Amino acid sequence: MEVFIAQVINGLSLGSVYVLLVTGFNLLLLVALIIHFSYPQVVVLSMYISWTVMNLTGNNIILGILAGILSSIILNMAMAPIFQRVMRNRGQVDINSTLVISMAIGMIVTDILSHGFNRGFPISFSETLAGNQSSLTIGLINISQGQVYTLVVGIIGVSAFFWLLYKTRSGRAFRAIAEDPSGAKQVGIPLLRTGLASYALTGLLGGVTAVLLAVLLGSASPGLGEQVAHKVLAVSIIAGLGNLAGGLVVGLGLGIMEALIQGYVAGSWSNAIAFIILLVVMLIKPRGVFGMKL
Repeated sequence: MEVFIAQVINGLSLGSVYVLLVTGFNLLLLVALIIHFSYPQVVVLSMYISWTVMNLTGNNIILGILAGILSSIILNMAMAPIFQRVMRNRGQVDINSTLVISMAIGMIVTDILSHGFNRGFPISFSETLAGNQSSLTIGLINISQGQVYTLVVGIIGVSAFFWLLYKTRSGRAFRAIAEDPSGAKQVGIPLLRTGLASYALTGLLGGVTAVLLAVLLGSASPGLGEQVAHKVLAVSIIAGLGNLAGGLVVGLGLGIMEALIQGYVAGSWSNAIAFIILLVVMLIKPRGVFGMKL
């Protein structure tokens, strides 16, 4: 039982990261009408920028965290004109074009990480940021500080996002565009400005996720973004593309499932099982478990 509880806690920490990533991915899908497959790669690039700033400032944690968050916002905002260029008709979703462009951006980012930072070798964050220290130990249950920080900040971040979405004027604008872009335009909601705001908010979520990944994992590699991108896409499809609440449930579920598989099954089967579930869901419920919101 202690092993089970420990793995569930591990899974909740990892799942909270998936939830933040899927939330940002779905927000851009709903409001900006793009499939941002390279979003996790941008998050990993923000991790590398944070690592670089910390190295240059003598492991200054505050500057490193700020660099990770600000770089994510700037990078996502910089990509807005690229995607908007192909969105000729705001009321229609050109999935093929946005997906291809996003995949190309992801490949470029991965190459930049492979050749522009640390000579392509994985990076390691200092002990002052990486939360490897034990926070609580009960028998076989060992909860690290990184797991606590990730889980707490993940809960706060997702809660704040849903509060903004359902309790503020900006959130109502996001939901109006997601439901009916043409109708939202007719009632005076500025589509371009609201779309840009969605990029900025997605960048903020990505920056927070970059910091949490650094704290939870303590390291990063050029291929990390691609690995996470596949998980984010799987969670989105299993839950239903654009379904924010469904992404929350499935993201946490995937994190717990991966942790339990790693704890009880020999070998690295977590990725294979996740995509087996994806195939089964697509065959049984093509629109996802909770239904698509597009």
